[in-house]
Amino acid sequence: MTTAAGPADFHPTHVVPREGLPAWEEPDVSRPTAALDPFLPVRLLSRRGEWGQILCANGWSAWVDGRLLVPVPEPPPAGGRPRVRAEDPLPLLAHTAEALERYRRAAGELASGRSGAEAFRSATRGLRAGIVIDGESVWLYEEASGRWTYGDGAGLVTYAVDEGPGAPAQPQRPEPQRPEPEPSEPEPSGPESGPESGPAGSGRTAPPAGHEPTRIVTQPEDGGG
Repeated sequence: MTTAAGPADFHPTHVVPREGLPAWEEPDVSRPTAALDPFLPVRLLSRRGEWGQILCANGWSAWVDGRLLVPVPEPPPAGGRPRVRAEDPLPLLAHTAEALERYRRAAGELASGRSGAEAFRSATRGLRAGIVIDGESVWLYEEASGRWTYGDGAGLVTYAVDEGPGAPAQPQRPEPQRPEPEPSEPEPSGPESGPESGPAGSGRTAPPAGHEPTRIVTQPEDGGG
């Protein structure tokens, strides 16, 4: 746990999205802690892959899915040019267009009879792309980080992610289903499993002792105690 000097010295870099965020004590999904409130200001301390270590105004720190944090806009420096948004949409647009063109060529070869099904599968194996365009708005899929981004032509922000932090970016292929047992064979019964826990569960995990999560509160205007 990191201790901050006080709210007056706290300078947030991000806010929690409107849905809130699950949090963990360490970059490990087996160690959940209290979830963060929507629109909570936080300071991003470090990144480790998809993970982000955040600090709250009351000195409480935790690890979250850093891809989902919303950056706090900063004014341009006095007398200088406005800062350029970090994520340029053009490289991802070019990558998506290349993937689409590869698929178009492979589909054309298959439709014309110049190649067979096996050649088509080989040409498209591992190919992943996603794009939705609606006027000036665009949604692009970024395969490397397993996320959907939203852009307005000037920059991109994270819109959604495939999996939680620490999970493989690419979804695993479903395993073949086992054949159903014959009616004469009784189904094996195992011990009943308890409710799911961790970030995929619906309930929030209580914070550890001595680890009160931060909450947004309204300070008295007169500064009285």
